[in-house]
Amino acid sequence: MEQIVLTKGSYIQISISENQRIFARELVEHSLRHHHVANIWDKHNDKLSQTRMMRFTGSLGEIVFADCYHLPQPTKSFGATDGQDWGQDFLIKSEEHSFSVDIKSMKRRTGVLGSDYVLNIPSSQLHKANSKTSYYFCISFHQCPTEGTIASLLGFIDKVALEKGEIGALYKSGTKRIRSDGTSFTFYESTYEVLFRDIDPPVMTNHIRKLPGFRICTLK
Repeated sequence: MEQIVLTKGSYIQISISENQRIFARELVEHSLRHHHVANIWDKHNDKLSQTRMMRFTGSLGEIVFADCYHLPQPTKSFGATDGQDWGQDFLIKSEEHSFSVDIKSMKRRTGVLGSDYVLNIPSSQLHKANSKTSYYFCISFHQCPTEGTIASLLGFIDKVALEKGEIGALYKSGTKRIRSDGTSFTFYESTYEVLFRDIDPPVMTNHIRKLPGFRICTLK
């Protein structure tokens, strides 16, 4: 499989198929019916309604990553069994190396992404005992009026580099964070923020290049 590594600050956009959306919904509905696992936002009544959408976004991200890189699709959504996969959504092996990838998906209003946008990773997740994660892979979804759901494949974050403080910043629980537009929010738990410009770009293959809606974008 031919691989082409993009330059820093570049990301890939592709269109999401209806079959991918349907499969993600099926995984989530099964999870909600059979696996009642507590979420960090359960303590906040105004966020309980987000459970279904957050699980859908996470499951869709895993499906998209699997389809892009010829990996087995997930068979469960967040919450299956005891709710833990130990940060190993995918185990990728080569002749010399093997590493575990944890997919981090989010929903945004736009696919025009800035270099100062961030991915949040809870500290408790990063430092969880027995975690198998080697890398995080960031995917952003948005709705396009003419093309439907679009996925932005942003790329990889080295967990060790994050732990060592080489990238990202740690915000303690209770910290008030002011956004660039002047609005603010408070972290419910200690959280690492990783700037999009510090994310290593995804690997592009001939298969990905042929996917519907494929285009290469640059962080603003």
